Amino acid sequence: MKDVSVRSHIKHRISGAFFWFTMLFFYAPLLVLIVFSFNEGRSMNFTGFSFKWYKVLFFDSAKLWGSFYNTILIAVTSALVSTMIGTLGAIGIYWYNFKMKRYLEVVSYLPIILPEIIIGVSMLMFFAGMNMPLGLSTIIIAHITFNIPYVLLIVIARLSEFDYSIIEAAHDLGATEMDTLLKVIIPMCMPGIISGFLVAITLSVDDFVITFFVTGPGASTLPLHIYSMLRFGLSPAINALSV
Repeated sequence: MKDVSVRSHIKHRISGAFFWFTMLFFYAPLLVLIVFSFNEGRSMNFTGFSFKWYKVLFFDSAKLWGSFYNTILIAVTSALVSTMIGTLGAIGIYWYNFKMKRYLEVVSYLPIILPEIIIGVSMLMFFAGMNMPLGLSTIIIAHITFNIPYVLLIVIARLSEFDYSIIEAAHDLGATEMDTLLKVIIPMCMPGIISGFLVAITLSVDDFVITFFVTGPGASTLPLHIYSMLRFGLSPAINALSV
C-alpha cells in the first residue's frame, strides 16, 4: 500500500509540473507584453516604469482606435449573421433529409479546408465581378463566409447530444415545427450557439490574409493597421492596447 501511495504521489507531482509548464509556455508571452506596456522606452530593454504608452494610446492614436472600432464592428456583425445562418443550417442538415444534403454539407466545410489565400483571392474576384466597391461591407461578407462552417460544426456537435424523445414529446403536446424550433431546439442548443458566436468573433478579430484582399480605402482593421506600422517600427502603444 505504501508503494502504491508513493507512486500515486509521484504521478501527481509530475502531472502538476507538466500543467504549470504548459501554463507558463502559453501565458509567459502575455506577461511579457503586460510588463513592457509600462516600459518607458521603445526597446526590449526595460528602462523604467511609465504610463507613457497608455497616454499615447488614449490621446495620440486616432488611426489605431479607428482600426480597432472597425475590427469590433466587423467581428460582431459577421459573428451575429454567421451564427444565425450556421445555427439554422446545422439544424436543417442534422434533422432533415433532403436532396443534395451531402453535397451541401461538403460545400459548407470548404472554407475550413481551403487555404486562406485562395479564399481571399476568390472573394476578391467575386466582388470585382459584381462591381462591388471594397470596404467594410466586403470584409463583413468575407468574414461571414469563413465563419459559417465553424458555427455549423459546433452546433452540429451540440445537436449530436440531443435527446430526440424531447422533440417527440413536444409534438405530442401539440407544438408546431416553429414552436419546437424556438422553444425546444434552440434553447437546448444555446451553449453550442454561444460557443460558435465567440469562436466567430475570435476568428474575425484575428484574420489578416482574407481581410487584406477584400479591404478598401478607410476600412483598415487592427491586424492590417499593425502590419502597416511594421514599416516604421511598432509603437509600444500596441502593447497597451493589447492589455
